[in-house]
Amino acid sequence: MTQEMHVKVRDVNLFAKLVGEHQGKPTVIMDAGYGDDSSVWKSMIMDVAEFVNVLVYDRAGLGKSDKSSNERTSLEMVKELNELLYHMNLAPPYLLVGHSFGGVNMRLYATNYPDEVCGLVLVDATPEDYRERFLPTMSQEFQQAYAKQFTLECNYDEFIKSLKQIKESRQRLQIPLIVLSAGNKAHYTKANQVLWNDMQQEMATHSSKGEFILAEKSAHYIQNDEPEVVVHTIKRLIEEMN
Repeated sequence: MTQEMHVKVRDVNLFAKLVGEHQGKPTVIMDAGYGDDSSVWKSMIMDVAEFVNVLVYDRAGLGKSDKSSNERTSLEMVKELNELLYHMNLAPPYLLVGHSFGGVNMRLYATNYPDEVCGLVLVDATPEDYRERFLPTMSQEFQQAYAKQFTLECNYDEFIKSLKQIKESRQRLQIPLIVLSAGNKAHYTKANQVLWNDMQQEMATHSSKGEFILAEKSAHYIQNDEPEVVVHTIKRLIEEMN
């Protein structure tokens, strides 16, 4: 069963898509990367929906959702997601899956609403110290292009503020946390790739039940390059919870 709808959250209508017909299991909530709408999960959503209910949605200003006048930081996005789930009557617990910038949002959701979250999967998520530790190791051309991309939802300052929100709220989680790291990143030198993997491994230590998995064949979009890795990870966590 697939349900598509627009839900009024604060001053905007957010597009949401719920897939699956399963009872008595957590709902999987997927959050896309910066500037991406929910279609970024199309390569795997139906496979996940075979064993658990899945919700994907478009953040404000993306896809089929309205633009918002609220500040576009992770904190605001997390509040909007929480309201979306409430208005859809989707009761916790939730298994959160976040790609790239969506991983920043999902980490913040897990720390702000710990009683609602039973697990967290980060798909090549952005580390909170990305600007300080990683970005300076890349070429000037890469750094300039990276900063210029922030035109679709939050601007660059709001993005940096979101990373700061993660730092300030960080606490050791007590839920399963699996960090999937892309092992074949485009434009990365060998040293860049090693540093990226190291920083991803560090994120896995933010939970007492953390685990690191390297998707060796994948560039940034693991869900496209190796969707089976993401699907298997979610399925394993769901099975361990039942």
